[in-house]
Amino acid sequence: MITAKHRVGLVFFPAFDWCISADHPEREERLLYTRDQIIEEGLLDIPGIVEYRPIVAEEKDIQRVHICVPSVAKRVSEPHRIAAGGTMLAADLVLDKKVERSFALLRPPGHHANRIVHGSRGFCTINNEAIMVEHIRHRLGPKVRIAIVDTDAHHADGTQDIFYNDPGVLHISLHQDGRTLYPGTGSFLERGGPASFGQTVNIPLPPGTGDEGMLYVTEQLVLPILAEWKPDLIINAAGQDNHYSDPLTNMEFSARGYAQLTDLLNPDIVVLEGGYSIEGALPYVNVGLILALAGLDYSHLKEPDWHPTRLKQSRQVTETIHEVVDQVWNLWENRKKANLQQIFGKDRFYTRHRQIFYDTDQIIEKQYERIRLCNECSGWRLIFSETNEGVGLSFKIAAIIVPWLSCNLCRREALSDFDKLTESKTLDYVYFQDNEQDLFLCK
Repeated sequence: MITAKHRVGLVFFPAFDWCISADHPEREERLLYTRDQIIEEGLLDIPGIVEYRPIVAEEKDIQRVHICVPSVAKRVSEPHRIAAGGTMLAADLVLDKKVERSFALLRPPGHHANRIVHGSRGFCTINNEAIMVEHIRHRLGPKVRIAIVDTDAHHADGTQDIFYNDPGVLHISLHQDGRTLYPGTGSFLERGGPASFGQTVNIPLPPGTGDEGMLYVTEQLVLPILAEWKPDLIINAAGQDNHYSDPLTNMEFSARGYAQLTDLLNPDIVVLEGGYSIEGALPYVNVGLILALAGLDYSHLKEPDWHPTRLKQSRQVTETIHEVVDQVWNLWENRKKANLQQIFGKDRFYTRHRQIFYDTDQIIEKQYERIRLCNECSGWRLIFSETNEGVGLSFKIAAIIVPWLSCNLCRREALSDFDKLTESKTLDYVYFQDNEQDLFLCK
């Protein structure tokens, strides 16, 4: 009898009753064939592979990460709560040692959701991995070191936004170069905020990257960075739209390649993100991931249309990948030598202006952010955010975020500014988010 070498918990939530639209890539049947393939292959009959039902994320779980405008109730549907709850359960299974590894195989996805949420962007409303990270911190404490490795073909801009200035999180994103694909971000020069500079690691890959390139990047760059940073937990945001059959991207990764990557990465928790080749890729990729997590043989794995000549990576693509790896590794090695005052200034606050497009909901957000430059902690943040969604639907808000392990001075300053801002007659809402105190206020 075949038995899993590693006990794996599978949290499955296909959201068969939810879609963006009937013909949208993110629609009801996205995981239908995956479910059929898992059952047909008999994976759930293998001792050591156990399926669990997701839990529902509560409002407080979402508010530890997001400022939903005007409220969680107005922005977040029940399927989104269950998908977020499924990631939380995946973490609990590992933390409670019920399994060695877990896979949250669920939808809707979440890695394009920023801290401020006015609607949906990139098919995402709330960020499942980020909600799980804060859940883990509330269980293990703020000093736990967490690495998120996002292997979706699209840059994980939402996850980057949430942990941009967070010293406790290393965020690595492998993605198709943003100059050729939504959301247009993810340059290797985007390296993090003043308190965690260098811990945002972007690896933009050229269209046409296949198994050879993805595995080269993993072995030569991702694994050495992880070995040096020494995380307590590794989370893989396993988007599957790098597959050669995906209709939205231009990559050449295979199901067996995904399994090999998973084997190399050895993640504690895997969370499904994108992937829109519903019949041609997802059933086979997900089977490969489960086999790899369980320590079972995946060498026989291949798609019905698989052919070795199809996956031959061009010399030009290979040379570009090697250049990217060299550039990113050089930045990583020299991150502590960077002149932070030159990058972020010498004033009390570092400021940045951004315009964010919600492509799913056709919303444009203008955002102004201030990060307190503090020698004692990572500094509190103030975000002014304004949208114009149409007549009578515009919002103008302010949000104050107090980080984990905040010093007393930053906490006092943040509370003082919150009190002042609540007196403003030009703002619709003022929010206050303090995770260490598990406090969320809205006035």
